[in-house]
Amino acid sequence: MVNFVLIVVCIIAGMVFKATKSIHPDAHKGINTWILYLALPAVSFKYLPKVHWTTEMLFPIVATFLVSVFCFFYVMFYSKTKGYSRRSRSTLELASGYSNTSFIGFPLISAFYGEGLLSIAIICDQTMFFALSTLGIIAAVKGGSKSGKVSALFILKRLVTFPPLIGCVSALILSQFIDFTAAEPFFDKLAATVSPLALFSVGLQLKFNGWKKLIPQMSASMFYKLILAPAIVLGLALLSGIKGDIAKITIFEAAMPTLVTSSIIAEQFRLNTKLTNLIIGVSIIIGFLTTALWYEILDIIF
Repeated sequence: MVNFVLIVVCIIAGMVFKATKSIHPDAHKGINTWILYLALPAVSFKYLPKVHWTTEMLFPIVATFLVSVFCFFYVMFYSKTKGYSRRSRSTLELASGYSNTSFIGFPLISAFYGEGLLSIAIICDQTMFFALSTLGIIAAVKGGSKSGKVSALFILKRLVTFPPLIGCVSALILSQFIDFTAAEPFFDKLAATVSPLALFSVGLQLKFNGWKKLIPQMSASMFYKLILAPAIVLGLALLSGIKGDIAKITIFEAAMPTLVTSSIIAEQFRLNTKLTNLIIGVSIIIGFLTTALWYEILDIIF
């Protein structure tokens, strides 16, 4: 409940500041820069060194990537039937293929399953973050170009210079040689700014005019994110014989609403931020209901 109130407050605060014109129209760009260059890399340094990698953890990694891969085909098929542009398709890919595995996922997992299973959730979260930093950026780059066609060299350049990806890879490598325990309080404070600032940024950019025209896109996106994605992971778990807590948490994380950071990337690459922000806001509200439903389903199956 507290988490939901914080989400609503952050988004509304951004909307109020925008409406009163007491903040610069491009203020969200400065906020997004902070998140991309400092806060998100800090998330990697906060969590990745603590992860205990085992063969069982391959399932959350594979399943989380598959959610993004299947989203690519789902959105491609949907976009072709509707005749959408490459820009619209990339926007839907960002809004549909990446889950809010930490800010929404961690508290809900703690509430439904207990804090002891957050170690599995962290694997899902960091894999989702890595998928967004690679597959998500590739989609955004293609959608942000005028022709929709971008050279492999250009995509590689954008990938290797993307701050969150640099932070992710650095945390994985450096943690093998350096003990970051002393720096944990610093990383905690930086990482703590991601969700409230990202939601505030969403509020600054949120526009409801013309939202009725976007209902088909919003519905298609949320159907995949909240229903189809966790169903795919459930099917994968059943086919591969994965059971217990690893299966439950991985599926539950796949059922989370749209990742807030998707809006920041959409804005950076000049995609449809209006649609992305609407999907984020609505999926969070509906997601609280659908995740409760998935909890009951998983309790019956496993």
